Amino acid sequence: MHDLGTVLLRAESNPQISFGSPMTGIAIEHGDHVTRLKWHRLQRSLSDLPFTPRRLLEGLAAGASMEVDLRLHADHSFVCLHDETLDAETSGAGPVAHASMDQLRRLTLRGETAPTGEGLILLEDLAELARSAGSGDALIQLDLKESDAALDLETVQNFRRTLACVASRCILSGNDWAAVTRLAAALPEMRKGYDPCADDTLEHLRDGLDCLDFAETALATAPEAEMIYLDYRIVLAAEEMGIDLVAPFRNAGKAVDAWTLNTDHDGAARSVKRLVALKVDQITTDEPDALQALFESR
Repeated sequence: MHDLGTVLLRAESNPQISFGSPMTGIAIEHGDHVTRLKWHRLQRSLSDLPFTPRRLLEGLAAGASMEVDLRLHADHSFVCLHDETLDAETSGAGPVAHASMDQLRRLTLRGETAPTGEGLILLEDLAELARSAGSGDALIQLDLKESDAALDLETVQNFRRTLACVASRCILSGNDWAAVTRLAAALPEMRKGYDPCADDTLEHLRDGLDCLDFAETALATAPEAEMIYLDYRIVLAAEEMGIDLVAPFRNAGKAVDAWTLNTDHDGAARSVKRLVALKVDQITTDEPDALQALFESR
């Protein structure tokens, strides 16, 4: 396992990581409502390298909401990567699932054109960093990219042992509710979230009735979820039909995260204002500082 000093030294020497004020990019306050800004893939700007330990530590200290993806590796635990294969995100190649922990520790994250020298975050590293620093307000979303069928008993036991001391600071999410509940059941303090959105969900929501059926189905599928993760385009499309899609989830006691809005998206300024007005609890973004500035400038 990396010691904390080594992790920090490697991160601070990486020129691809920029640093913003820790007092920005945390939340948007509007009226009596606060909408948190979640750092998608541990990024504060579009130029950031995803999934770096330095950003994780910075977010923990600032009390930020942050997201990492979890991919299963060959030693029955997880690494913070988005893709099924190593090629695009790291200096390695082949399926993540076939790589051992020792192999993953020898890899580095890949920038736009070349490896960076920045090591990967394994689940064990994340737990160590979360134990070592941070604000009580910080929240780490563990976005599970695996299905229930991929999880064996050893994986569940490793997940429990690794996160036992920091489970209260995490929320485990995914679109396979069986997988989320199976892993989270090993840790009673672990919060759970559910993403009911598929690639074709937006095109299938043709009218208000479809939107309400979508919400009812999500609530029935994941009754124990504390947070529901919705494609922000779906939330805004429903609003255009005269449906407040946030309301049924909030009425059921769920928080709502709208993902993933960046300032270079068409109509971003209007979109962030609409989402805040709908009182979403959280907006996922790759550039929380810039999105907050965009909201405050209009």
